[in-house]
Amino acid sequence: MPKIVRFHETGGPEVLKIEDLPPVQPGEGEVRLNVEALGLNRAEVMFRQGRYLDAPECPSRLGYEAAGIVDAVGPGASDIHIGDRVSTIPAFSMGKHGVYGESAIVPSYAVAGYPDDLSPAEGAAIWMQYLTTFGALIDIGQLKEGDAVVITAASSSVGLAAIQITKAAGALAIATTRGAEKKQFLLDAGADHVIVTNDEDLAEAVMAITVGKGANLIFDAVGGPLLEMLADAAAPGALIVEYGALSPAPTIFPLFSSLKKGLTVRGYTLFEIVKDAERLARGKQYIYEGLESGALKPLIDRTFTLNAIVDAHRYMESNQQRGKIVVTV
Repeated sequence: MPKIVRFHETGGPEVLKIEDLPPVQPGEGEVRLNVEALGLNRAEVMFRQGRYLDAPECPSRLGYEAAGIVDAVGPGASDIHIGDRVSTIPAFSMGKHGVYGESAIVPSYAVAGYPDDLSPAEGAAIWMQYLTTFGALIDIGQLKEGDAVVITAASSSVGLAAIQITKAAGALAIATTRGAEKKQFLLDAGADHVIVTNDEDLAEAVMAITVGKGANLIFDAVGGPLLEMLADAAAPGALIVEYGALSPAPTIFPLFSSLKKGLTVRGYTLFEIVKDAERLARGKQYIYEGLESGALKPLIDRTFTLNAIVDAHRYMESNQQRGKIVVTV
């Protein structure tokens, strides 16, 4: 029987349990994967804690990103065949289609092939980070050459994807990080400038970098009090895209900066892209082309085995990672 990760109550990493469960056949429009690798995401931590957009119904599976081989195909699952080498696009409910484990059943529309020169670990590390960033910066933000982009939580997998996509567009990548220990890493990853927010005034630093103009586009995973600082760092007419809630503090709308500068502060999730067939197709094409050209390259921080899934979640919560955390199966 395949080993499957579930939790029977919300809470810390220790609620994750590895259980031997009978194999399940895919239903209408579904496929089953023999999982080779998992990509971990902050959303899964929040889901496990009961703090995500969707509430889990326990016992619950979890997980958005897996790479593996299709080993069963349900009725109506077109264009997918047994033996296909695919990875999953986060376009489903984790509680219903969570992928943590040796076997996973997902909708056929949520799987896609990945380049042959990528390993399964890399294949499990592309769709969440690059589609999230594509949606915010390219599809919504209309990123163009010469723009100044502020990227918070820049050492995360999505943050690093944002640096790569910003540079590919010929724009200026301004990364932020709380502590100085990640500064050189972010510079090596392609950031043009790195602001250490524990040591520097964020708005002053951005204004100095942009010669008083401010940032045209801000991509923020943090929220909380940081939003007001980001508004102070924004250019007139700038767009601030809020896609995360890493800050435990309440997020207060920066009214006066928004009025003064005519700012747009926009909430955003990946589901805007994956639930729209045309936008998803554009995103996939953009990512395939970027992977082929080398402009996009997933960075793996650390790998764990499935038996160490609790340790992998503890590591993610420590905020030490510099890129994607991957679990091999």
